[in-house]
Amino acid sequence: MVVGIVSYDIVLQGTSNLKEKRSAVRKLVERIRNRFPVSVAEVGCQDLWQRTVIGVAVVGNDPVVIQGVIDRISDFIDSGGEYEVLDRVVDLVRY
Repeated sequence: MVVGIVSYDIVLQGTSNLKEKRSAVRKLVERIRNRFPVSVAEVGCQDLWQRTVIGVAVVGNDPVVIQGVIDRISDFIDSGGEYEVLDRVVDLVRY
């Protein structure tokens, strides 16, 4: 079993308060969940209104497939235009 864990440090464009930020993050998390077979949640920077950290976990038996899913999620986030990814940390763990 292989677990792929990735965190995205993201700058949100066009948010001016926490209410707008929470709406934008909720929308992004739901779009990722609906499009990819992964677990996803906001895991950091909850009190900052222009930044967030999104955590994603993927479980499977082939690290190449898991890396492919992570790459497609990264492309999906980048293509949105509303988000700028500052940092992406990927870790593949074998059990």
